[in-house]
Amino acid sequence: MAKSMKKSENFSEWYNDITERANLSDKRYPVKGMNIWTPYGWKIMLNIDNIIREEMDRTKHEEVCFPLLISEDQFAKEAEHIKGFGDDVYWVTHTGKNLLDVRLLLRPTSETAMYPIFALWVRSHAELPLKTFQIVNVFRYETKQTRAFMRVREIHFFEAHTCHTDFDDAEKQIAEDLDIMDTLAKKLCLPYLNLRRPEWDKFAGAYYTIGVDTLMPSGRTLQIGGIHQYKENFAKPYEITYEDEQGEHQYVHQTTYGMSERLVGAVIGVHGDDLGLILPPDIAPYQVVIVPILAKGIQERIIEECRNLENEVKNAGFRVFLDTREIRPGSKYFDWEIRGVPLRLELGQRDLERNVVTFVRRDTGKKEEIERSKLITQITDSLRLIAENLLEKALSSQKKNTFLAKTLDDAKDAVGIVKIGWCGEEGCGTEIEEITDMTVLGTPIEKEDFSGQCVLCGKTTDIVAYLAKTY
Repeated sequence: MAKSMKKSENFSEWYNDITERANLSDKRYPVKGMNIWTPYGWKIMLNIDNIIREEMDRTKHEEVCFPLLISEDQFAKEAEHIKGFGDDVYWVTHTGKNLLDVRLLLRPTSETAMYPIFALWVRSHAELPLKTFQIVNVFRYETKQTRAFMRVREIHFFEAHTCHTDFDDAEKQIAEDLDIMDTLAKKLCLPYLNLRRPEWDKFAGAYYTIGVDTLMPSGRTLQIGGIHQYKENFAKPYEITYEDEQGEHQYVHQTTYGMSERLVGAVIGVHGDDLGLILPPDIAPYQVVIVPILAKGIQERIIEECRNLENEVKNAGFRVFLDTREIRPGSKYFDWEIRGVPLRLELGQRDLERNVVTFVRRDTGKKEEIERSKLITQITDSLRLIAENLLEKALSSQKKNTFLAKTLDDAKDAVGIVKIGWCGEEGCGTEIEEITDMTVLGTPIEKEDFSGQCVLCGKTTDIVAYLAKTY
């Protein structure tokens, strides 16, 4: 068996190795950057999708599913949007041997697909807010090195699109999106930053963009979400209007909220260790795995008791897998450690004699015996403790690797998230990026107390900006 790469030695190779060994994705599909979701990886993604759908239901969003193809004339209506995505799209130019009169493209995101229809759907103020979402694949021609879940060309994508009577109501939607993000991040045990992107890095066509970033063990940040306030920027070219209470026609104000399979990449990178994945209980395909420890003469009894155990755990509402493969228990331990199952239960002759179950936590490796009668309570408590431990460790790591730099030299030497004083001028911001070879992620949406100088021009400022190398 080949020696696995250590996470602390080479994060990039470790990530690729663990993704392959845990069988989360198959990159051998003959179109580069378009990977196959294997069963285990797809289960993780669907569990995340289920959490998102629960939040959408709670906040009264309606799920839709728009077509994949967008016509060039609709795409071109919003000049800023096509400017932002024009170089990344896949074009469809022919049907068989025939050249299309109007070129089509595979959606890079769905504003230009949905908004001509929103103009037909929205009529009166009584129909607002309109709150929709879809979970679909989007396509962007990624020119950088591809990496499973983090940088691909066919992207599993969640996008919420809303229409509102005015700016203030749209701002309430932004606040709701931030609340949804907080709920999801806690279930994924991920720390994150909500940062208002600088003007030169906001989403094409947006009035402003909030980027949601988490720190990976490599010292680079990964954007795991984006929330966008559009004002009337899309409503005007697409003529999305409503009739107000006075009978006047007004343009709607719009927002979007997007997340992708990068959430899976973040979970792999933030929580995994040298043994493999460590999955948060809320998204693990199996929260509990049962491994029979067979002994001569009582194999059938042990298997029967394991099936009873499986049914008890399943009936208590947990996702459980009974591993009856005819291989050594040690090989099973190895397989399930790689796949990050939160809890492993072992049942053998000694356990049966003492009416206990051997119990192993994936996050700590702690092994103990639990009385059979207390098993469900212990599983419930342990899954909660695992989630708390994963989040606490990740928060501690992000805090440890966040630095305040008073000079550009200090910023260049730091690895992780760097906080600096910034005057707010775009010229200074882009030059800081060039000098440090880092990205200005933005400013906190909740203003931080700060008093200092811009690290470039020296101007007194109360603005703190965040920098990092990014994926």
